Amino acid sequence: MVKILYTSGNGVFEEAKYSPGKLDAQDIHVRAVMTGVCRSDIAMMNGDFGPLPITMQGHEGLAQVMTVGSGVSGVQPGDYVATRGEPAYADEYHVKPEQWVVVPGADPKWILEPVACGVNCVLQARHAIALQTTTTPLPRACIIGSGFLAKIVLRTFAILFPDISVDVIGKSNEEWFGDQGHSLLIDFDGTYDIIVDLKEDDRVFNTDCINENAIIIMATEKPEGIDTTLANMLWKAVTMIFPSPRAPTFYEAMICARNWQLDGKLVLDNFWDRSYNRTTEWQQAFEDANNRTGNYGRGYIQWD
Repeated sequence: MVKILYTSGNGVFEEAKYSPGKLDAQDIHVRAVMTGVCRSDIAMMNGDFGPLPITMQGHEGLAQVMTVGSGVSGVQPGDYVATRGEPAYADEYHVKPEQWVVVPGADPKWILEPVACGVNCVLQARHAIALQTTTTPLPRACIIGSGFLAKIVLRTFAILFPDISVDVIGKSNEEWFGDQGHSLLIDFDGTYDIIVDLKEDDRVFNTDCINENAIIIMATEKPEGIDTTLANMLWKAVTMIFPSPRAPTFYEAMICARNWQLDGKLVLDNFWDRSYNRTTEWQQAFEDANNRTGNYGRGYIQWD
């Protein structure tokens, strides 16, 4: 038995006991090194997801391999791996195939899951474009939001679609986007063929910003619901995609997130700005993430 940080949706995380169980032939067994504190973890803590099993706790992992199953190749004990999926808040846990990627070492930039979330938005758009019958290039894209995930999405557009024009709507990180040659907008500037929606409001549904055959990547929750009949998107033959980490493209996104950092195409400046000791500061990690003060970036819990 090992310890795991667990919430039942009662407003707090607590320590509990956890057994990883038998190791399957295709799985690896790891010890936690770092795990990012995600907004969805806080939503779970606050009861937004309802009661969840103990195995659904923590999904932004960086770990060190302890044991590999008899059918596993390409990794060995002592290697570091970025993991996606639960339960990365456990001191030790099993990881299934295509849920881990070997990384160079124990540095927070190798917590790849949240980075891959941004990459995956554009990968899924690319797959949708490939399925369209039109040969007309998609000239305009828009990112709603200007936080860190928007930075990753913008860089991914630049890597995969260097000729596409991209607008960014938001208020934060104005200097960073300016350095990338993008002035932040306060509203839509015309119509778009690809929209990556990273905000919780429903403006994309109630504004005439969508071209026919557009692709909308819905990468956030809408806690207040959506006030629309969807008739506009139905009429315009819009494709709507939900880029879940459980999508088939996400493993590819993890590999891209690693390789592009190694190649210098993707630079993560000041993303993981707060480290919390697993033994003494783990409660503070969730408290800070819940309160999200003005200068809060992203925090992670670090094991000794």
